Amino acid sequence: MVQFDPNRPDFSPYGLTCVRWNPSPMRRPDHHNEIELNMLGSGWLTYLLGGRKVRIGAGHLSIFWAAIPHQIIDFGAETEYFVATIPFASFLQCRLPENLVRPLLRGEVLSEPEPGRAQSDAELFARWSQDLHEPRESLRGIVMLEMEARLRRLSVAMPSAHSRKARSRHLTLHTGGLNKVEQMACVIAQRYTEPLTVTEIGRAVRLHPNYAMNLFKKAFGTTLIDYLTHHRVSHAQGLLATTDQKIVELAFSSGFNSISRFNEAFRRACGCSPREYRRQHRLED
Repeated sequence: MVQFDPNRPDFSPYGLTCVRWNPSPMRRPDHHNEIELNMLGSGWLTYLLGGRKVRIGAGHLSIFWAAIPHQIIDFGAETEYFVATIPFASFLQCRLPENLVRPLLRGEVLSEPEPGRAQSDAELFARWSQDLHEPRESLRGIVMLEMEARLRRLSVAMPSAHSRKARSRHLTLHTGGLNKVEQMACVIAQRYTEPLTVTEIGRAVRLHPNYAMNLFKKAFGTTLIDYLTHHRVSHAQGLLATTDQKIVELAFSSGFNSISRFNEAFRRACGCSPREYRRQHRLED
C-alpha cells in the first residue's frame, strides 16, 4: 500500500523523507502536513486530490500539498516512482516564490514542464533516498538545500499557461468521469469555505443525506463532516502561516461558523491552538 507506514524504520511522519515505491490502490484518502514530491521513472498514476482526478506521468517532477486529502485510485502497469516529503514548516521557511507557494496552498498539483530534466531528477531522487538512510545529520541538511534549489528551478520553469494545463488534467464534478463519492469530495473541495451541510452535499449529487453519509464513510473511511473539517483546518493552516489575518476572521473565512468550533477542531487536528501554530510557523518579513 502506498500510504506511509509508521511501522517502517525509515518513516518519519513530519521529517524529510525519500522512498522508492511500487503503487497499489489506496483504500481511503491519506493526508499529512507535508509537501509531497513525486518522480515517476515509469508508468502513470491517477490521484483523487481534493475532489479532482489528477493524472501524473513518468519523467516529470510533480508536487502537491499533502494536507489536502489524496488517494491513488488507478495506475499503469510497471509503475515505479519516488516519493519525497518536506515538512510544511520547513517548506515555508524556504520562502519560495509565490508562483510556487500559492497554487500549492490552493490544492493544485505542479509539474515540471521541461521533459529534458527526467534523468537528472531521477538521479537526484536516488541520491536523496540514499542520503536520508544515512544517520549523519549533515546529509539531511544537504538534501534539504538540494530540494529547495530544485523547487526554485521549478518556479522559474513554470510557464504562465500552467494553470490552464493543470485544469485540463482535472476531471471535475461538471465535466463527468466521477462516481458519486468522488463527486461529494469534489463538492466539498470546491465549497468548504461556505456554510455547507450534509443535506446540501447530498442534494448536489442527487443522493439522500443518510445514504450519502454511509456511502462516503464506506469508501473513504471517514465521515463527510470530518472530511469537510479537514479541508477547513488545512485552509486555516495556510492562512495562519502566510498572512496576518485576525484569527477570528480567519476562522470564518475558512468555513467555520464559530470561533469555539474552529479552536476545538484546530487543536484536535494539529495538537496546538491556532495562535501557537502561527507563532511556530509564521514567517517574518
